[in-house]
Amino acid sequence: MVLGSIMRSATRLSRSGVTHCCRRAFYSTDNKGRYYTKKHEWVSLDSGIGTIGISSYAQEALGEVVFVQLPDVGRTVAAGDECGALESVKAASEVYTPVSGTITERNDTVESTPSLINKSCYDEGWLFRVKLSTPDEIQQLMNQTEYEKYLEESH
Repeated sequence: MVLGSIMRSATRLSRSGVTHCCRRAFYSTDNKGRYYTKKHEWVSLDSGIGTIGISSYAQEALGEVVFVQLPDVGRTVAAGDECGALESVKAASEVYTPVSGTITERNDTVESTPSLINKSCYDEGWLFRVKLSTPDEIQQLMNQTEYEKYLEESH
């Protein structure tokens, strides 16, 4: 229902003459070093460690996040595994890891202050970090341009 409401708003924007580039900026960020899943998780890499979070599009669809459950440090995960949960005033959603490896860190601050996801989903609102066991999995994810196209075509 929330997703449908966002899509209706985006459709109205496009009909009202708002240009393609402006709609894209609504959902994206300037950082081109992130990779995305179709479930709207993102990962950025630094020396074999992936930092995972949810996209701006996802946090807007969820609304105000009020609860966060993150995976334990040391847990081994496979790409696509459910490894956490987010709850908002509107809905609940599972968090899936986009890459395989071992959880090295979790953002305890976001667990105690879930609204950080809404305020800064790409910076302070990251969720957890994973030491990648299969770095080639990144090639299966969408880059920024592909993700923006995916949003335009499917949402």
